[in-house]
Amino acid sequence: MPAFAYKRVSTVDQNTERQLADLDIHFEKVFEDKASGKDTHRPELKRMIEHLREGDTLYIHSLDRLARNLVDLQKTVDLLTAKGVEIHFVKEGLTFGKNSQQAALNKLMFQMLGAFAEFERNLIKERQREGIAQAQKRGVYKGRKPIDNGLFKKTLELVQNGMKTTEAIKQTGIKPATYYRYLAKSK
Repeated sequence: MPAFAYKRVSTVDQNTERQLADLDIHFEKVFEDKASGKDTHRPELKRMIEHLREGDTLYIHSLDRLARNLVDLQKTVDLLTAKGVEIHFVKEGLTFGKNSQQAALNKLMFQMLGAFAEFERNLIKERQREGIAQAQKRGVYKGRKPIDNGLFKKTLELVQNGMKTTEAIKQTGIKPATYYRYLAKSK
């Protein structure tokens, strides 16, 4: 059975070396994203889902590398197992696929651990909001620095001159969400 790996870190500054490092497996291909788990734009995840076929085996370091909420996690696992892919979550010791042993117990553990990961993410966001509110009261938090308006204008100009929006965004380096936020404000 061909073996594949999916690795994900949240930022470009992080690396994926520790993920699956202890496995002595030759992977035909390693799909690697550098994006938050909550981010729906993960090109390597999409490529991996399209690439994997029946009989393939996928190794993922842990549940939270695949998704940050239970619904997306369940949807992705269901999609892959329906294609006949066997999935191994190494850290949790869970396996899903046609020939998985203890399928009911694995599913229970999967859902519990996925719910805990989502809960943890929500706690982090809540603490972050509380910290920002306290910093704002003290006057030490002003929010994000606004982008150079020239960057938005340059991107908009490229789009108005016929360049695809995605290409213009890549060329100027503006974040897509920022571009669209400024675009909405400019109308």
